[in-house]
Amino acid sequence: MKIPQPIPYQGSKRALAPLILKYFPKKIDRLIEPFAGSAAITVATAIRGKASSYWVNDLNQPLVELIEKIVKDPEGIATDYEKVWKKQLGNEREYFKEVRQRFNTDKRPEDFLYVLARCVKGAVRYNSLGEFNQSPDNRRKGKLPKTMRKEILQISNLLKGKTDFTALDYAKLFQEANENDLIYMDPPYQGTSNKKDSRYLAGLDLEDFISNLELLNLKNVPYLISFDGKLGNKSYGSDLPTYLDLQKIMIEVGRSTTSTLLGQDEITYESLYLSKSLVEKLTVKLPTEVALKPKQLQLL
Repeated sequence: MKIPQPIPYQGSKRALAPLILKYFPKKIDRLIEPFAGSAAITVATAIRGKASSYWVNDLNQPLVELIEKIVKDPEGIATDYEKVWKKQLGNEREYFKEVRQRFNTDKRPEDFLYVLARCVKGAVRYNSLGEFNQSPDNRRKGKLPKTMRKEILQISNLLKGKTDFTALDYAKLFQEANENDLIYMDPPYQGTSNKKDSRYLAGLDLEDFISNLELLNLKNVPYLISFDGKLGNKSYGSDLPTYLDLQKIMIEVGRSTTSTLLGQDEITYESLYLSKSLVEKLTVKLPTEVALKPKQLQLL
């Protein structure tokens, strides 16, 4: 089954999900995503039936509320999206601005879904006031209501009755987690943490994050982290501390579009860190500092 994506979200791990899930245990009591974004890993895990329940969390409360609406009231959000979508016809450019402003004021889920479907490259951007301010892609009208409804219903069928939704600080989830859970983390990457970045509502204090990872280690909670990376020979961020005893795997994401336009041939890589308690649960052979290509892997 192709992973449905009703929420287009730049940086989503949807394309890399088959590779990331390769390093999941065969069965999980509960998958926790503290930095869920569009919850692509949760959805991919549910498709493969690897977990009994899920906990979707993100500090972006309107985003969490949208995902919760999709799961719990799929017909309602699909119908509301269709109404918003149809009203744009013939006046797409100005209508987008109207809906974007309305979302910033009222935070209605259907308005958020529409601006996400219409904005440039699915790239979420916020101004200094925390308002959504990305521009529309005027070459398209956003996902057709029929297609959107189909994908929303698929998500709901996978997660309804199995999923909790919160907009909490990630540390609170760490406190609740136990050794039967699996935590997948895709936090703001190094280079964007500790400073205002238009892609995130909040940054990440690296020292606090590392301290909280130590807590997970003490509790023997298995986890994975997508964190730093590199473009060609340029690295973004330093390795997480060796005393955390993490296994690091490099994933080849693909050729950099920007580099290609500049006549260069650079490849983007992301790091995936596996906790010791997770590695002990796995039967798959783990590579060390080896670049793996998602296109070489079959879906699990």
